[in-house]
This record gives sequence, C-alpha cells and structure tokens, in this order.
Amino acid sequence: MSENTDIGEICAPEAARRSSRAGGRAARVAMRAAPLAEDMRPVRPGLPGGQYKPLSDAAVQQIHSAALDALEEIGLSQAPPSGVKLLTEAGAILGDDGRIRFPRALVEDMLNVAARDITLHARDPKHDLHLSGTNVHYGTAGAAVHIVDPVTLDYRESTAQDLYDAARLVDNLDNIHFYQRTMVCRDVVDNKEMDLNTLYGCLAGTKKHVGTSFSDPSHVADCFEMLHMVAGSEEHWLERPFVSNSNCFVVPPMKFAEESCITMEDCIRRGMPMLLLSAGQAGATAPAPIALTIVQAVAECLAGVVYVNAIKPGAPAIFGTWPFVSDLRTGAMSGGSAEQALLTAGCAQMHRFYGLPGGAASGISDSKLPDMQAGWEQGITNALAGLSGLNMCYEAVGMHASLLGFCMESLVLGDDLLGQTMRLVRGIDVNPDTTSLDAMKEVCLGGPGHYLGSDQTLKLMQTEYIYPKVGNRMSPKEWNEAGKPLLLDGAIARKNEILAKAGCVVDPAIDRAIRERFNIYFK
Repeated sequence: MSENTDIGEICAPEAARRSSRAGGRAARVAMRAAPLAEDMRPVRPGLPGGQYKPLSDAAVQQIHSAALDALEEIGLSQAPPSGVKLLTEAGAILGDDGRIRFPRALVEDMLNVAARDITLHARDPKHDLHLSGTNVHYGTAGAAVHIVDPVTLDYRESTAQDLYDAARLVDNLDNIHFYQRTMVCRDVVDNKEMDLNTLYGCLAGTKKHVGTSFSDPSHVADCFEMLHMVAGSEEHWLERPFVSNSNCFVVPPMKFAEESCITMEDCIRRGMPMLLLSAGQAGATAPAPIALTIVQAVAECLAGVVYVNAIKPGAPAIFGTWPFVSDLRTGAMSGGSAEQALLTAGCAQMHRFYGLPGGAASGISDSKLPDMQAGWEQGITNALAGLSGLNMCYEAVGMHASLLGFCMESLVLGDDLLGQTMRLVRGIDVNPDTTSLDAMKEVCLGGPGHYLGSDQTLKLMQTEYIYPKVGNRMSPKEWNEAGKPLLLDGAIARKNEILAKAGCVVDPAIDRAIRERFNIYFK
C-alpha cells in the first residue's frame, strides 16, 4: 500500500456495502412496521373456527331431544304477566302449577323465524361483528366488583373511572373485538345512575360494539335517551344499533327472571339486540353432569328464543348458553377449569346445530393475579372456545378470582394471548403456493442451505405469523443485557402508553350535553 493512499479509499467499498445492507434492512423494518391491510393481517375478527367438536353428531341430537323434553315436561316458572300473555298467545301452555310449557312444534316454529347471520354494529363500521357460521370474536364481559393491582397485590372496589379506562384500552387493543361492561361502578350508589354511568363509560371509551345491562326496567327509557344522543337521533340508532343488552332472563334452574324479562321486552321493541343469557352453575344451579348442564342451558335459551320471537319475529338475539362450573369440593365457581372449557365448546356446537348466533364464557381465571395459573386457564378456555367456532367469546380477558376481580394489566396481556388464540383458529393454509417445492429447491440445490432472507420468508413474515406486543422472546443473553425486564413491566408500560393518548371517543358537544343531562362520575 502506498504511503499516499488514503485509508478512506480502502474502507469506502466496505462502508458502502455496510450502508447498503443497513439501508435495505431499515427499509424492510419500516415496511414491516407499516399497518397491513385488514385482509392481509395474520389474524382478524371473525375468522372461522369449528375445528374442535367435543360432541359427536349423535350426542348433539341427544342433547337437543332432551332439551325439548325438558321444555315440554318441566317448563319454566315465574314469567311476568306480560310474558305469560306473549308466550301463551304464541302457543305455550300455562299449567295449573304456574309453569309455562313449550310444545315441540312451537319451539321448532320459532327456530324457523329466529334471526340468523346477524350483525352487531359498532359506532365505527370497521369494528362491526358479523355473527354467521363459525365466525369467532373475542371480547370482555362480567361484573367484577374489584380492581386487581398486580404490583401491590391489593383488591380495591371498582369505579366508573375504571370502567371507562378499560373501555379506552379495549378501543386500542386489536385482538379484543368488543367491549361488554367489565365491572360494577361501586362509587355510584344510585342504581339508575350506575346504569347510566356504565353505559356511557363504555360508549365514551370505545367505538367498538358495546354490551351493557340494566338493573331495573324503569331505567331503560333514560338509557335510550342517552343512546339516541350519542347516535344523533332515534332513527340513526335504529339504522345501526351499536349496543346489545346482556339479559339474564332466566334464573336457573328453569325459572324466568321477572324484571329482566320486562327489560328484555322493552329493549327489543326499541331495536336493541339481545344476549339471552342462561348462567347456571354445574353442581349448584345446574346439574353436575356436563352433558345435562348443556341440556338445561339449551332448554332455557330455547325458551328465550320463543319469548323473543313472540315479541318481534326475527329480532336479533344471541343464544347465550353460559353455564359455569363448580368446584364440587367447595361449591365455589371454577371458571378457569378444563370442565369449563368443555362446557363452552359443547355449547358452541349446539349453537351451530341450530344455526343461531351464539355466545358463551371463555377466558375466566380463578387465579387472583395475572400469573402462570391465569395463563394456562385463559389459554385453554379461549383456545377451545375459538376452535369450537363460538361466535362471541365473552369474559375472554381481564377477569380474575372467578369474575370478582378485573385487572387492567391482564387486559393488555390478554391482547397478546388472544392474538395467539386467533392464530390457532385460523389454522394452516394449505394450497398450491404453500406446498410448492420451488422454495425448497432454491435453498437446497446449490442455495444457501437456509430460508432466512428468502423471498418467501420475507413475504410471509407479516401475513403468516403473528408477534406479541408485550410477550418476551429474547434469548437469555439479550434478556440479561436488557436489564431482565419482567412481563408485568411491559404490560404496565403499554397500559400507561395507551391511556396517556386515548381520550373520549364521543363528540365533545354531545359529551357536554350528556354531562349536563346526566350525572357522570368519570372524567
């Protein structure tokens, strides 16, 4: 090398190569960071499930037949006078014992007119939920009375602000597709104000579909006044009803819940979709055998189908067989058990048998914290629910202590969990492109001997694979160098980041009008 040669001249070619590689990598990273079109994402709402079937065809028929027998021979008691009138005029029989019994022909006739392939609207149409076939959607639900703090390990009473904050998180978590109220606003003493704050806390926090409930029939009118304000008018509401009513119209075993039935009648006439919710507990308010628990839940919800269609033929309703499991040693609820997962999957099969949109519980944890127990319970129950083709998987994230506690950080972690679960639901794409040997020939016959960086690998990185937002896939060395971050730390950081940016999603003028009209407890 000449002493006059500039060291820069020697290094320039290598520097150029490094720059080229870095520029190419930066471009690829930027491309991967760009949002994908909805139909290109590896997972998205409404992917079809149905791969898992815990019940044989003969078992489904046997459960169906037993449910019809239960309706004919046992019937349901304690219907309100308005319900007795509706049901008997439709063809049900009021016995001397006060129980209403349902002839098979009546049930079959009402199944024929029941709504199928319904859409649960959202205020933002991109979040509409199309409940047809085995399309799967995950979301929240429940009535937790506590907020779980995973740092201090404390449980405190939940507030209207907490409910609103949870809605804001859901609005920004891609794999949570709807927000049904998650907790009780314990700081709102008046029940009517609580119903109004529950409804508005959901609506102010998210434009996804919302589910709520009403504690008294007399509260319905004011809640609909609020709904019409948010929608812009009653006509706009009726065009796209974006809230459904979670209605416990029965008190298992085989009794109507009078006030809830009256609420249901009013809401249906006002155009609100209905979740017909039967929530017996196996070994307590439902029979101990898993199969017979499903029979009772199906019978109760079939009675609901008759009731709904007696009010308004074809009114949108979700077949909400929602049985829970008891730990028979203590009688305590066990929402995270394998038996719960089987119950939910079996109910989903019955929904498919009737061709009705269906919903049930999945993702409940009996653990008090977002720990390993919560992980296996939520993972197993959500996976089986999705693989069974359940249209609406309620209580899928955030719920602890068998529905007594709700955890914001668990909601964030649950978004990752549901992304993985939806990837299971999507399954394996088998087609000429995914089974072609061209990529193997290119690599193996004179190629580099690996698929890293191949065109096929780069093409499928975003569309075939899903990556956790909080879940940690570092090597031990990388994890150590990063300061040994804990999973909970990542969840807290993501929660805080979302809440710092997410505001009220109701128009400011409408928000002011609602706050002037009603006593709203959250900011």
